[in-house]
Amino acid sequence: MRYVDLNADLGEEVTDDAALLDVVTSANVACGYHAGNAAIMASVCERAAALGVAVGAQVSYDDRANFGRVAQDVEPHVLRDQVADQVGALSAIAAAAGTTVSYVKPHGALYHRVLDDEAQAAAVLEGSGSLPVLTMPGVLARIAAAAGRVVRSEGFPDRAYGADGRLLPRDRPGAVLDDPDEIAHHAVRLAATVDSLCLHGDTPGAVAHARAVRRALEGSGWTPRGL
Repeated sequence: MRYVDLNADLGEEVTDDAALLDVVTSANVACGYHAGNAAIMASVCERAAALGVAVGAQVSYDDRANFGRVAQDVEPHVLRDQVADQVGALSAIAAAAGTTVSYVKPHGALYHRVLDDEAQAAAVLEGSGSLPVLTMPGVLARIAAAAGRVVRSEGFPDRAYGADGRLLPRDRPGAVLDDPDEIAHHAVRLAATVDSLCLHGDTPGAVAHARAVRRALEGSGWTPRGL
């Protein structure tokens, strides 16, 4: 049996959370710093618990104005405490909903910053306790593994990659894929190389794309399973 996780960013008030929760196996829940609030977190956690979907803390810079998409020069001890605050808030809400936080995944600019910034990567790890980490190859994955943390690798079916193995910037031609068949075929190719596939929910046709990906994976012998 071949397993792969399907994750999506939820609780951001820009996605169809209910529809995506019917497709994915892990939910990256916004913890209030770039989007969301306690009520939204509770709603997502309750539905995820009912469906057996794993819950992860989607931690971000404290930057709702920019949706967490602008890199911040935050002192490591401040970032550590911010990450701990986000993980703690979601953990309490998840527990009340009958589930637990199973992993941590940085969001937006923080996600990309910690691929290269050792100080900020270390702060994310310190603030998230012993949670498994969901990320692309880079500094965060390296120092997490060195510290004995579980690391889950991630791929993006609806994004193009550069020669360096990183995602092409969104403003580059062809960086964002929008054809469901192309996205689904890309997902099947990526599934053999990563633990989890991220299904973006904030693009046009996102739910249809997610469903196409799941159908293609199952048709190719993959069994979706949460982190």
